Amino acid sequence: MSGQITQDWEPVIIRKKAPSAAVKKDEKFVNAARRAGAEIETLKKSTAGTNKAASSSTSLNTRKLDEETEVLSHDRVPTELKKSIMQGRMDKKLTQAQLAQLINEKPQIIQEYESGKAIPNQQIILKLERALGVKLRGKK
Repeated sequence: MSGQITQDWEPVIIRKKAPSAAVKKDEKFVNAARRAGAEIETLKKSTAGTNKAASSSTSLNTRKLDEETEVLSHDRVPTELKKSIMQGRMDKKLTQAQLAQLINEKPQIIQEYESGKAIPNQQIILKLERALGVKLRGKK
């Protein structure tokens, strides 16, 4: 055989290029280059790292909220309902905890309804009507 085929088994090393001077953005490097007299061009991006779409709509939403004069609040338990629940519970000689256990709710719920702090929930009012035998909704 006249022409032998040989293989080259020398290792090939692939590395990332080191960042060049133009690519480095480190503040330390920029200051050192300025001291050495090199001309450095720096750009400050005004919207860098922000969500531009969200920031532009924020001022509009803020203005709308500032112009809003309507007072918004949740409905609270009316005085008649508070008194009806208390009266029904007293007639049955139940404590708030016992009534809560009858309707499978926390005692805190009954306390909130009787103090007028709760936001009315029709399902809870229905449970109270059944447990107390008193009509709490609609005309009496």
